[in-house]
Amino acid sequence: MWGGRARALLQVWGLWPAGVPGRRLLSGDAASQTGRSSPRCWNCGGSESPERGDRFFCPHCRALQPPDPTRDHFSLMDCNRSFRVDTTKLQHRYQQLQRLVHPDFFSQRSQNEKDFSEKHSTLVNDAYKTLLAPLSRGLYLLKLHGVEIHEGTDYEMDRQFLMEIMEINEKLTEAQSEAAMKEIESIVRAKQKEFIDNVSRAFEQDDFEKAKEILTKMRYFSNVEEKIKLKKIPL
Repeated sequence: MWGGRARALLQVWGLWPAGVPGRRLLSGDAASQTGRSSPRCWNCGGSESPERGDRFFCPHCRALQPPDPTRDHFSLMDCNRSFRVDTTKLQHRYQQLQRLVHPDFFSQRSQNEKDFSEKHSTLVNDAYKTLLAPLSRGLYLLKLHGVEIHEGTDYEMDRQFLMEIMEINEKLTEAQSEAAMKEIESIVRAKQKEFIDNVSRAFEQDDFEKAKEILTKMRYFSNVEEKIKLKKIPL
C-alpha cells in the first residue's frame, strides 16, 4: 500500500525514473571474433584482418568503411570495458575520432563515404556521451553484461530510500533562497559521489545485481538534479 502511494507521488513530482529500453546488447568482443571472415572494402574489394588497421579506412584505397555493428562503445573509444574511465583520455579520443570521420571532411568524397561519415560521427557522439556520465556509463555496462533495469522495479526500493527522496523533493519545493538551494545541491552531490564509489566497487567485484540496485538509486537522484536545474532557471 505504502509503496504504491509513494510511487504515485514520485510520478507526480517527476522523480520516478523511466525504464531502460528492453534491448539486450551482445558482447562486442565475442560477437566480433565469432564466425566472421575478414571484411572486404566496398570500394576496391580488398580484405583486411580484424587485428590490423584503424578499422575506419581501407588499408589499400583509404576509402572510409561502414561502421562495424559489433563494436561496442568501449572498443570504439579505446577504453577498457570498466566502470572506471579516464575522462581526459576519453575526450582526447573523441576529438581524434571526430577529426577522422566528421562529415565536414567528406564533402568532396563519394556519396557512400558521406553517408558512412554521418553514421560514424553519430556513433562517436553517442559513445562519448554515454561513457562520459557515470550513470549512463553504468547502465550501458550493465546491458553489456546482460543485466537490464526495466520499468516498474519499485519493489526493489526500500521504504527508507523512498522517504529520503520524498523529503529532498519537499525541501526543493519549499526552497526560496539561494542558500537553501545550495544546501540541497550539496546533499545530492554527496549522495551521487557515494553511489559512484559504491557502484565502481560492485562492478570490480562482478556483482551486477548490486550495481543494478545502486544505479537505480542514482537515477532517482539524477531526476532530482534535473529538477534543481529547472528551478534555477529564471521564469
